[in-house]
Order: sequence, then C-alpha cells, then structure tokens
Amino acid sequence: MNIMAAVSDGGTLSYQWYSNTTNSTSGGTAIDGATSASYSAPTNGAGTTYYYAVVTNTNNSVTGSKTAAATSSVAVVTVNGTSIYSIAPIANQTAVPLVEGYASGSPETLSIEITNTGTGHLTHLTAALNGANANDFVITQPNPTLNSGAPATSFTVKAKDGLTAGTYTATVTVSADQMTDVTFTVTQVVSLPNTTHPLYLTASGGDRQIALHWNTVSGATYYNLFMSTVSNPVSYTSIATVSGSTYNVHNLTNGTTYYFIAKAGNLGGWIAESNQAYATPATAPELPSDDTGNSGVQTPSVPVTPPTTDNTKANVDVLVNGKLEKAGTASTTRRNDQTVTTITIDPKNLNDRLAQEGQRAVVTIPVNAKSDVIVGELNGQMIKNMENKQAVLEIKTDRATYTLPAQQINMDFISNQLGNSIDLQDIQIQIEIGSPAAELVRIVENAADQGSFTWVVPPIDFTVKAVHKGVTIAASKFNAYVERTITIPDDVDPTKITTGVVIEPDGTVRHVPTKIVVRDGNYYAIVNSLTNSLYSVVWNKVEFQDVRNHWAKHAVNDMASRMVISGISKDEFSPDRDITRAEFAAIIVRGLGLKPETQESPFEDVQTTDWYSGVIHTAYEYKLIDGFEDKTFRPNDKITREQAMVILAKAMTITDLKAKLPASAAERTILAYQDASDASAWALGSIADIIQAGIVSGRNGAELAPKAYITRAEVATILQRLLQQSDLI
Repeated sequence: MNIMAAVSDGGTLSYQWYSNTTNSTSGGTAIDGATSASYSAPTNGAGTTYYYAVVTNTNNSVTGSKTAAATSSVAVVTVNGTSIYSIAPIANQTAVPLVEGYASGSPETLSIEITNTGTGHLTHLTAALNGANANDFVITQPNPTLNSGAPATSFTVKAKDGLTAGTYTATVTVSADQMTDVTFTVTQVVSLPNTTHPLYLTASGGDRQIALHWNTVSGATYYNLFMSTVSNPVSYTSIATVSGSTYNVHNLTNGTTYYFIAKAGNLGGWIAESNQAYATPATAPELPSDDTGNSGVQTPSVPVTPPTTDNTKANVDVLVNGKLEKAGTASTTRRNDQTVTTITIDPKNLNDRLAQEGQRAVVTIPVNAKSDVIVGELNGQMIKNMENKQAVLEIKTDRATYTLPAQQINMDFISNQLGNSIDLQDIQIQIEIGSPAAELVRIVENAADQGSFTWVVPPIDFTVKAVHKGVTIAASKFNAYVERTITIPDDVDPTKITTGVVIEPDGTVRHVPTKIVVRDGNYYAIVNSLTNSLYSVVWNKVEFQDVRNHWAKHAVNDMASRMVISGISKDEFSPDRDITRAEFAAIIVRGLGLKPETQESPFEDVQTTDWYSGVIHTAYEYKLIDGFEDKTFRPNDKITREQAMVILAKAMTITDLKAKLPASAAERTILAYQDASDASAWALGSIADIIQAGIVSGRNGAELAPKAYITRAEVATILQRLLQQSDLI
C-alpha cells in the first residue's frame, strides 16, 4: 500500500499507518514502525483488516500553526484461509463371531460412516482393504465426493463366505485428495463347529510320577486332563488344563495304579474324549538323609561317603575391587565321587581391606582348580559386614561366575532360623558352583529325554547354604535378581542358544531370563534368577506358521523359544486371540523366571486342583496381582489392557526397571493418547510407568484402548519389551 502526497510550502511530510477492525478512519490502532509512505500488510492469518494512513506536514519557518494533517481513504485487505481436509477417526470393528460351515450370506455387514470434519470438499474418496487377510473380506465404496455442506457418507465391510476356523483381520484405509489417510482394522472370528475327533492317550510310570502323552487334535486349543484311582469311575478328578501334548503328574504314591482320560476342546466349545490310560509309579527304596543331618529333603538322596581331606592348604589371592589380597586358603576334599575345592576367606584380612575400600566393594574369589565343585566359605559375621557395606561377593571359575550381593544372603533371616544366641562368626556361609551330584545327573537326563530342547552346556549347580554344628539352612530364594555367568565352550555355535533354564528336582524345566554377551572374544550366557538351583543353557527353536506374516512374529517366536509362551498346537499360536487373566498370570510368572508353587489359594475361585493354581499363587506371593474386592481372581475372564499394564508395572519393580524411570506426572505422560480419559483412575500411574519404560506404545500409535481385551500377540510383545528394557534378555 502506498500514499501519494506532496507540499508546496517547503514543509516536511511524515506518515503513520493505522489498522482497524471496521471500515472507518477513526478508532484505529497505530502500527508500530509503520512510518513511511508505503506499508506491507501481514498475510499470515485469515480474515479482513482495514488500513489507513495519516500524513502530517511540518513547516517550522511559518508563523502560526506549523503542522497540518490529512487522512487517507481506507484500504481493505482480506486474507483467505487454507481449507482443511479431514474426517472423524473410525474405531476398529469386530463382526459377530461365526462357526465354520456358516450359511452363505450370514457374515455380519459392518456399516462404516465417514464424517467430514474439515472445511474443504473431499474428492476421490475411497476405501481399500490391505493386510494378510484382505482377500477374505468384501468392501463397498463410499460416495466419491463429500461436501462440507453434506458431511456424511458410508460404506460396508463383511467377511466372505466359506472361511475356515480362525481369526481374520484386515486393515481398511480411507483416502481422499489432500487428506491424510485414516485407517482402522476389521476382524472376523470363525470358530470350529461341535464335532468329535480321535484322541489317543498313553501313560508311563516313574518315581512318584506318571508321564502322559497324547496326539494333538486338529483345531484343539486346550486339553483337560482327569485322574482316578479306580478304573472307569463314575466321575474323574480334573488335574490340569494344558495346551501341549504332554504332561507329568507329580507327588503320586508309588505302587498305586492311576487311571487317566483327556478331553480336547476349542473356541467352538466341543470336547473329544480319549481312551482310558493307566500306569503305576515305580516303588523307590527308602533313602537316608544327607551329610548335614537334614531329613525330608525334596530331592532324592543317596548314601553319603564322608569327605576325605588331603590336609594340604594353599594360600590364594582374593580380589577386592580388582586389588590382590592374600585373604584365603584353599583345600581339596572328596565328597562321594566328586572333588571339592574350598576357598576359606580370612576374616581379618578381608575386613581390613573392606574398611579401606568403603561402600559397594566387589570381592572376587578366582578359582582355577579343576575340581567338580568349588566352594567359597566365609563366616556369617563377614557376610553381615559386607551386607552393611553393600558389598558384592563373586565366585569365578572357568565354567561360571556367581555374582551375589551380600544382602541377598540375608544373615538376619539365617540367624533367626539357627537361633539368635549364636554368634554370626560361628556360622559358615558356603557358596557353591559345581557339577551336579549323581542323583541330579539322572534328573537332568530324564528332563532332556522328555523335552524338545538340546543342552548347550552341561548343567551347573549353584547353591548357598549356612552351616552350624551339623545344621544346614539353604538360602534358596532372593529378593532381587542374582546374576550367574555361564561360559559358552568354544565348540558351541553362539547362534544356537535360546535361553537359560532351571532344572527342578522333579525334572521339570523352566525358563530364566538370559542374554548372550561377548567379552574379550569369548561368549557367555548371563542368567538372572530369584532362586538357587541347577542351571543350564538350551537350544529350543520354535516357529509358528500362523505368525509368519504377523506384526508380532519375532516377539512370539522368541518368547515361545524361551519356553515362556506356548501355542495352541505345534504350528499354531493364534496371535489375535484374547487372553484370560489366568493365562496372563502364567505368562508373566514364566517370563520373570519365577517358580510356580501350589499352596492354599488366597482367592475363593481358585482351587489347588486348577491348572493355574501354582502360577496365581506365585504371582500373588510376588505382589503382582491383588484380585477383586470380593476375594476372587476371576481366572477365566478375559484380561483388559489396563489390567495387564497394572500387573506389568508391578513386574517392573521386580526387575528393578521402575527404579530407573525419571519422575513424571502420570497425566502428562498419557496426554498424547486420544482415549486417555477412558482409563480407570487406579490404573493411570501404572500406565504412565509402562509408557515411560517404552513397553507399551498404544494401538495404532494414538490409542491406549484401556478397556479393550489384550491379545496373545500383544502379551508376547510387551513381555519381551519388559525383559529387554530391564536388560535381562
């Protein structure tokens, strides 16, 4: 905009521009800095603005009034806004479930409405199917043009006729010119019909146990197992519900014949009953107690050969924060058929060095002896002193390293068990790393015969016990993860390692969180566990056919290979199926490497005979679950995403991940999610922790879906992320 002005009296012209909200030359606002004959109006905002200028002539050489002003006409500047092209979000759609063999035309037709929420007209509007199951649906098209004056149209999606049993999910993408695509999913579940399939069961007896085996039934997702002590009873007792094709029944009476049947079921609700199978556990001879005088030990014992000693002791070096200290002596004995090297630590030398090193010192006992068993021995007062200084004890051999924070030995608990009047210095704490005894070797061999995995390294026994005048107390449980490092032999392919495992006294094998690392060109398996036991590393590759093209493929196969999750059959996982509260508790317990222990249930609707009794009790013991106010757990209800996230947040406390999170308000953390207001108040803090830890990112990137049920694929993914973020795998 320009002003044309001139004077003939020799005066000087000055200018001031004004903006106004009305078409008037009065009441305007002076524009700061706009004092020249031209002005460029801003155009960064839509709307109409009115401008005018006041021109002043100043002549100081004349008498009387020295200034005169004139006002220009009004200039109108209109800036048109940019059109917005958008539609309302569309929620994920799930059709009414079908049964295989459904009538032609019976799939539900889902009508999808498109609402124009922008200011511009939408053109070339289309809806398209994509994803692995796109060809299993039929889609119609919306009106191609959607004006802002007629802001709604619709289209339909439905499953095709003739689909077999399974879960079908496709992504629908709605597109238009100049508009960002909007996507949602459509799901159709097709269940198997009620029908009968052959199911053949076999039983074989062992020591106080019977192994059951059966063929898998096509389409079955679970197997109910029943037992009786009489043949063909009126009713059997339910003992377990499993998804595999083998099961071991424990704690049986040797010499008694037991009878079993199995029933197969699936989502359609049908049951196929097997033949009756029976077996008699083998009678085992009565065995004596161990060399400590303890009886009632759960593991089998054998006659004990008193230890023999070579009466030779050698001085050994101990490292305190990497500094050599002559603080130990080594002696070698024989225990049954094993050589045992014991490193006894001198209390004065160690305490003097610890006083110099201060808090959080690492005491390393390196042992190069080729004995079957290595023992680090300290008295209880030394352990208590280390506990007060938050020191860590490390036993290092060529096969393994045991890294044990002194506070995890818990001398106060041990002292209470032995008697508070006993001086701590009179209690011997023995930390052992070694090859398993003969009776444990037999258990390991049986476990390998029954499993589908391959041993990568020979099993190693890790134990901690307190000894005082023939009384032994085992420190078998810890309050935090304790690290064991197992050396991988040079002739082992490190890519053929899946996970570390615990071999229980009854022969069962369970996963413990494990990662493979490289140090100085050598491979090691770092195993973290909350218990002492017999450990090994295995190769157990699992790949499900129905996740080959699924977004959760890698997480599902990884967790299955680690023995954390199982499929509905050898080749099928059913990734998009919702999961129950009991199933979720089982997966969390297995994922954390916890040992299921069946005791009296804290919940009225969980019986000790239920397959999930042990995992629910363990989850409750570790404060992962609380249940409902009516003292129920509702194990067979489907679990919602917010319920699952609360349990995961509690698991973060066990893995110590929660302590590493920065402080942040829950509301601010979940604010980015469109449906954050749908979450229950009691879940907000846990959801915020899970998001901060990078375990959950939401569905479709923008939705928490807190009230939606969580799927098997989602559970596998978030559990893998929990263990990864906790640096356990």
